[in-house]
Amino acid sequence: MNVNRSFWQGRRVFLTGHTGFKGSWLSLWLNTLGADVTGYALDPPTQPSLFEQARVAGKLRSLQGDIRDFAQLKSAMAECRPEVVLHLAAQSVVKAGYEDPIGNYASNVMGTVHVLDAVRQLKLRCAFVNVTSDKCYDNREWIWGYREDEPMGGHDPYSNSKGCAELVTSAYRDSFFSPNTIADHGVALGSARAGNAIGGGDWTSHQLIPDLMRAFLDGQPCLIRNPSAYRPWQFVLEPLRGYLMLAERLAEDGPRFASGWNFGPVDSDVQPVSWISDELVRQWGGGAAWALDSAAHPHEAHALKLDASKAAAGLHWRPVLSLKQALSWIADWYKGFKAGADLQQLTLKQIEQYEALARDAG
Repeated sequence: MNVNRSFWQGRRVFLTGHTGFKGSWLSLWLNTLGADVTGYALDPPTQPSLFEQARVAGKLRSLQGDIRDFAQLKSAMAECRPEVVLHLAAQSVVKAGYEDPIGNYASNVMGTVHVLDAVRQLKLRCAFVNVTSDKCYDNREWIWGYREDEPMGGHDPYSNSKGCAELVTSAYRDSFFSPNTIADHGVALGSARAGNAIGGGDWTSHQLIPDLMRAFLDGQPCLIRNPSAYRPWQFVLEPLRGYLMLAERLAEDGPRFASGWNFGPVDSDVQPVSWISDELVRQWGGGAAWALDSAAHPHEAHALKLDASKAAAGLHWRPVLSLKQALSWIADWYKGFKAGADLQQLTLKQIEQYEALARDAG
């Protein structure tokens, strides 16, 4: 149920996207585990950013680089000689995919090709976790969760690019990193498809939790686009624990674990946007409110769920933090920000508390 601290102690890790929201949380966690981390990413994608607020740069070897620049990426990876590759760098916003589809595909598809091919050309022996998205599936608006063998797809450019990234991963696994010949090439390649990761320090535009928190901090009602849409919400450390546990299993038994894995919440935590908004209004207090945004917006999926049965059975992973608890932790983080708290210490404290919950659950 928890990460193996002894596995990560001194382990060389190449982490793309370490300046982003999830990458910053993961960088801090890997540091507490004793890993030797090289982060490779562009400047933080938002201002403010958790990367800067939590002083993440001091916890790892931080390199500024673009996964679309293959030569630079390959050189950085060659210097690191990683034992584990965690690929998180991506364009992560549905609306931004509509605004710049070329950049979206360049980052999410060709960027993934570059990271995979750098490993191939450098002949590295490593556990490789490619992080995509719950939106990689051909979404039929079903009421049940998607399983790992469902078809890839995606209506909008962002979702489609994540489906493409999964197909690229599958092609590299079949062509160059076959689980049947890991003894020869040394690469155990898995992919991780997580639900909507939420947590303190997310300042991404056009996403629910950051939009709510910015509005509450400003003392304004938050405009909500799709209050009836529901998503597989989960606290950010839930999928990150899945990525780490998957990397451990890939390193220990690659042929068995080199495949796609879903990390999603229990069904009761798949709630509509309106439920999340109402609960955070209650948690925040002080006149917080939201209202319907009646303006026209690009298409977004109405319903999306993941089936994480495979991760439960194969990795012994399951969520340990309820959605109400997660929203309480999120409200605490942003209230700490408002009060001028040390955000590195606040983030590290939540990591410590979360690890304790995972130990107890196990």
